[in-house]
Amino acid sequence: FATIPDGMSRSDNNVTHDVPSICKAIAEVCLGPFRRLLADLNDPATGHPPVTCILSDVVMDFSMEAARELGLPYVQLWATSAVSFVALRHCRLLFDRGLAPIKDFKQLTNEYLDTPVEDLPGLRNMRLRDFPTFIRSPDPDDYMLHFTLGIVERAVGASALIINTFDDLEGEAVAAMEALGLPKVYTIGPLPLLAPSSNISMSLWKQEEECLPWLDDKEPGSVVYVNFGSTTIMTNEQLVEFAWGLAMSGRHFLWIIRPDLIRGDTAVLPPEFSVETAERGLISSWCPQQQVLNHPAVGVFLTHSGWNSTLDSMCGGVPVISWPFFADHQTICRYQCTEWGVGMEIDSDVRRDTVSGLITEVMEGENGKVMKKKAHEWREKAVKATKPGGSSRRNFEELIHEVLAPTPRRSA
Repeated sequence: FATIPDGMSRSDNNVTHDVPSICKAIAEVCLGPFRRLLADLNDPATGHPPVTCILSDVVMDFSMEAARELGLPYVQLWATSAVSFVALRHCRLLFDRGLAPIKDFKQLTNEYLDTPVEDLPGLRNMRLRDFPTFIRSPDPDDYMLHFTLGIVERAVGASALIINTFDDLEGEAVAAMEALGLPKVYTIGPLPLLAPSSNISMSLWKQEEECLPWLDDKEPGSVVYVNFGSTTIMTNEQLVEFAWGLAMSGRHFLWIIRPDLIRGDTAVLPPEFSVETAERGLISSWCPQQQVLNHPAVGVFLTHSGWNSTLDSMCGGVPVISWPFFADHQTICRYQCTEWGVGMEIDSDVRRDTVSGLITEVMEGENGKVMKKKAHEWREKAVKATKPGGSSRRNFEELIHEVLAPTPRRSA
């Protein structure tokens, strides 16, 4: 692997929390170093074959300009859901209708965000609160709002777009993307099933595997797995509410608490909580999530609804309780809870009674039975999509042969 500077200081230890700074640095700093990297790779003196195609994450779309300068095919990877892409593209319609950006912060706490938003191709049953959180700034010049709108609008300039999803799950949204003028969209997910033997980890943290033998001793479907991803942050008060919700549920739980989970502080759990749950809880700083969600002991996933976590839960056939944090988590949560039928949502103002009640409902209630059934159905469809002859497997093969490494046509 070769690297280029990202413009961030080495002292930015908590840089994953400052998404705007990361995005701004990428947009302002990376193009020059990337051009130099391409020049080095294309130098005949190296003896390496020249670059023939550029594949880039959409956030790194500065690379589109470099590809255009060299006359190379440019392929983008959209790393989250198709419905998230469509929701972002439709944000301009929210502006035209006067629904966004919000007028003041009072609209975040009254019923304004529950306003239904209809007649948006590719989206169903959406409320204003279900759109990516960038529309919640009262500043019409908000950096993240315009950064994200820019990358989804510039995507029309790519030769192709790759999404880690599958047609049965998001076919309607993918069709809407292509109707918006995007190039060919290749759905090739879920990637954990398409390449299950890969030893490349997508984790930002060192994984601790002590939880796996701990799970081996638990009854099937008896464990609550809690992980809010690699970038979610919360207050210690929210942490305590989740803690007592888990305690009140009476269930075994595996809880991932990153060292930087608490905003500007260290996570502190009440001593009484630790005493009460010592025999049925395991707390770790990180874990091999795909293995955990495929373990038969796990019965429900308390999550932030990031896209990787969403697909991991689908691959494991595990229903979710969602506490969306920011960006497109709200959009994904909405689809989990309504269109896909695998989730229930916790309000941002989390309360222990709600946490305990939802855990009980998913693991014991009638709604939980329906969600478990739907989760297993989605798992079967995901597996089918990635097997030989499945839609994602076919799309992956077409992507290689048509775009990434096309076979030269023989002259007549």
